[in-house]
Amino acid sequence: MTPISTPDLHALVEGVYADLAPFRGEGAVADYIPQLARVDPQSFGLAVATTGGDVITAGDALAPFSIQSVSKVFTLALALGKWGDGLWKRVGREPSGTAFNSIVQLEQEKGIPRNPFINAGAIVVTDSLLAGHQPREALGEILRFLHFLADDESIVVDQAVARSEQATGFRNQALANYMRAFGNLHHPVDLTLGVYFHQCAIAMSCAQLAKAGLFLANAGRLITGGSVVSRERARRINALMLTCGHYDASGDFAYRVGLPGKSGVGGGILAIVPGQAAIAVWSPGLNANGNSALGTRALELLAQRTGWSVFGG
Repeated sequence: MTPISTPDLHALVEGVYADLAPFRGEGAVADYIPQLARVDPQSFGLAVATTGGDVITAGDALAPFSIQSVSKVFTLALALGKWGDGLWKRVGREPSGTAFNSIVQLEQEKGIPRNPFINAGAIVVTDSLLAGHQPREALGEILRFLHFLADDESIVVDQAVARSEQATGFRNQALANYMRAFGNLHHPVDLTLGVYFHQCAIAMSCAQLAKAGLFLANAGRLITGGSVVSRERARRINALMLTCGHYDASGDFAYRVGLPGKSGVGGGILAIVPGQAAIAVWSPGLNANGNSALGTRALELLAQRTGWSVFGG
């Protein structure tokens, strides 16, 4: 992928935002989490953090939002650091082909979730991070990791969103109890879900999220030179984002955008351009698959105009 100069990238980002701003509000907010139903559907932000150290923003790119399932990228990186390939005994690496909160496959596959980015798989990953920790300590580890990656200690959990999720997360409770019955959850359900709901309720801006994801575009290293994960592990996390990061719409996202990406029902998407940049978009309105409708369009347009794609320019 050909590098793009900073001025040109500024113009491209601003152009994508300007062209799509009239469509703000498309899609439907995730009203099954009451606190997310209150988010302004007109919000729309876009940020690109480059391996050269630039952070280019447009729209509401500095406004914090609930990252929800985008957090699963970071908890996976932490869990692999703790357990290595042993983690794959508890969660698979295949696309699910079903909705993010589906319980159907768990019965057939004996409580082993298909991948770490559907809810069931992410709950197992969170459970693995609880080993040897109290819930508050495990959540603290996740937050410290994000502070380290984004070089920003202002990132916090939105407690109102966390309470809202805990009050309404019955399907996640069902998933967790089902896996506990198969022996694939090692801690009490309420403890694991407590951490899971709070990790999903972490609030970040597009600019913070793009900076936090940049290590995946930089062969597992911070742009300041510090190592986060190995080059091989960064490549494999990117592979999982490409094949599983958008649930049952992962194939369509790969077809339209051509980059590893992870979405969240808060309306955020993190996309990775290996060797070049990390991109974060936010628009709360979701499509039928639970992915940001306008955010997906923004990434598709940006990929077209930059030529960025893991499948060749």
